[in-house]
Amino acid sequence: MKKMIGVFLALLPFSFCAKEKTVIVPKSIEKNNMEIQKDWDVATFAGGCFWCTEAVFLQLDGVTKVVSGYIGGRTLNPTYQEISGGMTGHAEAIEITFDPKKITYGELLEIFFATHDPTTLNRQGADSGTQYRSEIFYHNEAQKQLATDYIALMTSENTFGKPIVTQISPATAFYVAEDYHQNYYNQNKTQGYCSYVITPKIEKLQKMYKDKLKK
Repeated sequence: MKKMIGVFLALLPFSFCAKEKTVIVPKSIEKNNMEIQKDWDVATFAGGCFWCTEAVFLQLDGVTKVVSGYIGGRTLNPTYQEISGGMTGHAEAIEITFDPKKITYGELLEIFFATHDPTTLNRQGADSGTQYRSEIFYHNEAQKQLATDYIALMTSENTFGKPIVTQISPATAFYVAEDYHQNYYNQNKTQGYCSYVITPKIEKLQKMYKDKLKK
């Protein structure tokens, strides 16, 4: 279960990308790695609490669906109770269905790195454990290469001032989380964790990426 609100208040400056600094993927990199575009595509990201990441990506124009779930571990059909103990190897993650003609995989990567801290190992804010790790689960070689190139670019630019610990792994079985986790923020905005941790992320997203949001 998520930690006490008072702890989060002390850590809020770290709940969003350091210095609100991002690196935009050069179009040449993305064009080389994403030449074949379909009517829809899938991206899978782990960046801490899936209530947070789901809420962020649901805001984006071109994103048609976001599902919270578990990926990257050993246990079949894990429950929230099981993964919360950090023993299953799974990460809290989201599976994003998107229209690449409206928003590209590179743009999703940009927002992924801008809305969590990719320099803290197995931790986001006061949420700690391997289930809160930063990880990109690629669905094809193009996604793998683009993620690799993007991290290399940010590393060369020293974007965060610290080493990036985000892992890049092949997508494995994705287990959909329990119903009460889906669309959690939009249904629980007044809940303490949502108002103190997620709402500031959404407000900064709306400020920094106004042109990428749903109307």
